[in-house]
Amino acid sequence: MASEKPLPTHRRNALLAGIVIVTAVIAGFAGWHYRWSDSPSAIALAAAAAVPVATATAQRADVPIYLTGLGTVQAFNTVTIRTQVDGQLFRVAFTEGQEVKTGDLLAQIDPRTYQAALDQAIARKAQDEANLVNAKLDLQRYSALASQDFASRQQLDTQRALVAQIEAQIESDQAAIVAAQTQLGYTTITSPLDGRTGIRLVDQGNIVHTTDASGLVVITQLHPISVIFTLPENRLTTIQSAMASGPVRLFAMNRDGDRPLAEGTLAVLDNEIDQATGTLRFKGTFPNNDDALWPGLFVNIRL
Repeated sequence: MASEKPLPTHRRNALLAGIVIVTAVIAGFAGWHYRWSDSPSAIALAAAAAVPVATATAQRADVPIYLTGLGTVQAFNTVTIRTQVDGQLFRVAFTEGQEVKTGDLLAQIDPRTYQAALDQAIARKAQDEANLVNAKLDLQRYSALASQDFASRQQLDTQRALVAQIEAQIESDQAAIVAAQTQLGYTTITSPLDGRTGIRLVDQGNIVHTTDASGLVVITQLHPISVIFTLPENRLTTIQSAMASGPVRLFAMNRDGDRPLAEGTLAVLDNEIDQATGTLRFKGTFPNNDDALWPGLFVNIRL
């Protein structure tokens, strides 16, 4: 094997110079990095980049399982107030959007014709009662005469029939009085429940009829209030088990699902599954004391 030739002197000197330069650069960078890492700014940056870590012992425990569905808020009760008698809307006693209680006056229909009908029924009864008194007196006379053979049995029987007829007429008169009183009572329209009135549908002074479709006003009960929502049918068994264990809590969330609006309980499980969508309807009840829920509002329900 031939021996390697030594490098020329000028190439050897250039190589040594390069090694010296690289060594100097590395030494300078190491010294600069050492001084920078000891500076306060470097320490602060390192502290800011640190991530705190919390530790805990792993444990076995029961945790709540939440089901989420889209729901629609509905009034607990809704009533369309309609007139039960025809006549002029004599008075409107409520303000639109007013909170009303059961029995509060809402409207008044002109009562004069119905009051007159009641007076006539009372007068007919009084007249028939007077006729009954006279018929009974005649019956007593015929009975006395018949016992002495001064009146025929036919006359006596006819008079007894007349007394019975007038008594029946008086009962009919009493029924007519009750009917007239009822019709007169219908002229005063009161609220059937606690709730909030909506926009007035008929103005004062108009003629209203029992056949009017729109009614006078709609009252909705907001305290409590209901939410109708749906969940997949495969959750049925799980929810039934939860209901058997006690009240099932509901949380009504806003549309984004990041803010709770109200808390309530599951009230009703529908009696059939919608075969078209494979879902089951549920109904929840919420106290809604702060009016956070409003009929028609879309919410996310966490069950």
